[in-house]
Amino acid sequence: MLDAQREPGQYGHTDRSNSKMKYILVTGGVISGIGKGIIASSVGTILKSCGLHVTSIKIDPYINIDAGTFSPYEHGEVFVLDDGGEVDLDLGNYERFLDIRLTKDNNLTTGKIYQYVINKERKGDYLGKTVQVVPHITDAIQEWVMRQALIPVDEDGLEPQVCVIELGGTVGDIESMPFIEAFRQFQFKVKKENFCNIHVSLVPQPSSTGEQKTKPTQNSVRELRGLGLSPDLVVCRCANPLDTSVKEKISMFCHVEPEQVICVHDVSSIYRVPLLLEEQGVVDYFLRRLDLPIERQPRRMLMKWKEMADRYDRLLETCSIALVGKYTKFSDSYASVIKALEHSALAINHKLDIKYIDSTDLEPSTLQEEPVRYHEAWQKLCSAHGVLVPGGFGVRGTEGKIQAISWARKQKKPFLGVCLGMQLAVVEFSRNVLGWQDANSTEFNPNTSHPVVIDMPEHNPGQMGGTMRLGKRRTLFQTKNSVMRKLYGDSDFLEERHRHRFEKQGSEVSFWREMMSKPSDFYRDTYSDRSGSSSPDSEITELKFPSINHD
Repeated sequence: MLDAQREPGQYGHTDRSNSKMKYILVTGGVISGIGKGIIASSVGTILKSCGLHVTSIKIDPYINIDAGTFSPYEHGEVFVLDDGGEVDLDLGNYERFLDIRLTKDNNLTTGKIYQYVINKERKGDYLGKTVQVVPHITDAIQEWVMRQALIPVDEDGLEPQVCVIELGGTVGDIESMPFIEAFRQFQFKVKKENFCNIHVSLVPQPSSTGEQKTKPTQNSVRELRGLGLSPDLVVCRCANPLDTSVKEKISMFCHVEPEQVICVHDVSSIYRVPLLLEEQGVVDYFLRRLDLPIERQPRRMLMKWKEMADRYDRLLETCSIALVGKYTKFSDSYASVIKALEHSALAINHKLDIKYIDSTDLEPSTLQEEPVRYHEAWQKLCSAHGVLVPGGFGVRGTEGKIQAISWARKQKKPFLGVCLGMQLAVVEFSRNVLGWQDANSTEFNPNTSHPVVIDMPEHNPGQMGGTMRLGKRRTLFQTKNSVMRKLYGDSDFLEERHRHRFEKQGSEVSFWREMMSKPSDFYRDTYSDRSGSSSPDSEITELKFPSINHD
């Protein structure tokens, strides 16, 4: 957050900017979801491959303070950071592409800015002045960006040299106007040689004519320039590579040179996008435009990207995973889970085939109402090599998830339950192995006689936002021979990010004794908070079948 002790009236009147800091603003036009996040991540990647330290900021013009209370159908998954920040999924792309660790203040929203300015006004920090969008909101935006750009995000702890800023939404949206105005002022504040604008636009190609249309891009750039920002690079999203004549037309009507028109057409994987940008001279342009301290030498990091992209295209064998969830109609709802599966499949030289299964389709009620849908869902599940049940909230679809978990256990299929998926695995085992027929989570049945999943102390039923266990936590391994410990290199602990309001019932000793007495091996590991003190709350439960080879 911004420094609350800052002297009143100083916004925009002191030069906090580092003359060496370079700012690259990525805006978008025509439609939302055009791929600004991937472009921003790819720009950061090619600059990092040149030896620069890069950080990223995502601006979301909605009034929400953060993404924590969003439905997955609204903006996709809520991405969780080490510090517990609940942010836009684009920050996940930044972290994966750039191998950096961001904080909650790398995601700036209208809600955060207004909350900050209003709190300042309530404390009297503006000395009776009329608080307005210009200059108070716009100055606060600029100050936020300059402060956050200086925060180290690499493991080496060095100050970033380049900050890539993605402005969400599309140019012309009323919600983004204060941010556009802030950056209009900002480009003069930090000087031209330290600020660059990339505008991402759509070049549609109607099937009726097959002709690439430039008018949407022309209009989008014209609107952006009318608001005071002129793009340095126009990145054109299109189905096929741009024709030379189309590039020249965009160049003429958008007031840029032809080499400043960059084509990003549909490719086999997102790993090829940084390569596309590099091939079209984007690095050389930044070298001239921003006077970057880049040496003209082979870029080893991009060579690794090319090797990875080529290997991805050469994969022949397929590994199919059934993803059983509530929000499967919108794949962005599980973006990080899907990326983790893709990376795992690539590591074993397999293509990933995800079979999306709506968990409600596996329930007996669907058999009565829509038998075809029911049988299709079960056919998908039975044909998969493994099963993954991700997180979620609410009772809808939980019985279908339990059905999938039970099938995986009985068939000895590889299974991973994340968050609610793991909690329901405990419920399933309690019901079908321990014989506790009413075993449940207190989230779904507060009056169950066997509450195997319970509320956490952090959970405040009266407030939804920020009341979960959030952020990176440490889990201590209690056993030497669990598969999970082996996967983490036989470490004594692991550190992963959490986002949940409920946890397994760890204090019910008889529950664990009954589990451990069953023929299958059950491993349980404990949670440790950030200060290092351990808690009896179980964070990992592992059911191992002796007949399965985990190597």
